[in-house]
Amino acid sequence: MARRERDELETIGVAVVTVSSESTIDEDDTGAAIVASFEEAGHGVVTRELIERSHDNVQAKVSRLVDRDDADLIVTTGGTGVEPRDATLEAVRPIIHKELPAFLDLFHELSYAEVGTEMVSSRALAGIVDGVPVFCLPNDETAARLACDAIIVPEAPRLATLANGGTDEAES
Repeated sequence: MARRERDELETIGVAVVTVSSESTIDEDDTGAAIVASFEEAGHGVVTRELIERSHDNVQAKVSRLVDRDDADLIVTTGGTGVEPRDATLEAVRPIIHKELPAFLDLFHELSYAEVGTEMVSSRALAGIVDGVPVFCLPNDETAARLACDAIIVPEAPRLATLANGGTDEAES
């Protein structure tokens, strides 16, 4: 499926999904922080949702969002910890075609500098699903804001462009 036809996108449409069985969208400070990071950079949020924490639910939601023409990038938050019911990464990993391991390396480095060894219980993931970058972040406002402000938002237009077959001006 062809998304927007341009070399490098200047603004992107972002889908934000909070995975939680305990909260409501009004109580979702982490999702709000992700939305704020993208909006402050001039990007649009095409949908913001809160879904039940389950493997099948997460996988189905990400798959449906990838099929939207207006979602150039997806960020999930929640379900990434080490508790038995945390299954976001296990749900998303099988549908990723190309992982972005440098994201995880950099996120761990920045998180360690911010919170120390506490970050060892926090998991994250990034990759490309059918031409759409997908980032799975912990349900922690500080961690999500750090990931978005320092890594995801600055790279979002370039990643969305490259993942969809566009060209990188830096390589031209």
